[in-house]
Amino acid sequence: MARRSQVHNMSSLLDALEGETDGGAEAKVTVRQILEVIGRRAYGPLLLIVGLISISPATIIPGATWAFATLTLVIAIQLLFHRKTPWMPRSALDMSLSEQKLRGFVQAARPTAKFIDKLIRPRLQFLTQAPAVFLIALLIMAAALVTYPLGLIPVLPIIPGLAVVLFGLGLTARDGILLSLGAIVMASAGWLLYTRMF
Repeated sequence: MARRSQVHNMSSLLDALEGETDGGAEAKVTVRQILEVIGRRAYGPLLLIVGLISISPATIIPGATWAFATLTLVIAIQLLFHRKTPWMPRSALDMSLSEQKLRGFVQAARPTAKFIDKLIRPRLQFLTQAPAVFLIALLIMAAALVTYPLGLIPVLPIIPGLAVVLFGLGLTARDGILLSLGAIVMASAGWLLYTRMF
């Protein structure tokens, strides 16, 4: 059984991911395994992982942008209704990544994670709790929804994806400043959608 890790910032998330890469070159890591490590009740780290994937090169696969937007929407709806344990489709839980690629991602992300972790800390924590967290859930839902039309335009889906990363990291680190930044980025995504579509 995987040992659960306490995820509270970017570096601790990378530590948790790296802890799952102890197999051979052909070994795979599933989303289910990662959730067992970070904790199935951890909405923040879960959103952070989904957000990071949604702005990664993995979204070059046709349909991936909308798939991750749908997954984000499913998670956000559960956060809105305060479901203790987020449910995810079996197909999402069975998604896998080679340990070699995961290790490469972790190593490449370490310097950025250390820099980010110096900037974040528990601040404005009331924004990470009810009732404010329900507004955050609505904003995450909005980020997922605007991704569908923005997904038709190259590069632009990165903006709502970045908002999800900020929301996930803010909930993980209990940093209300990051949640506020996520709201600003989300507003920018909405403005882009409005100017492009109307």
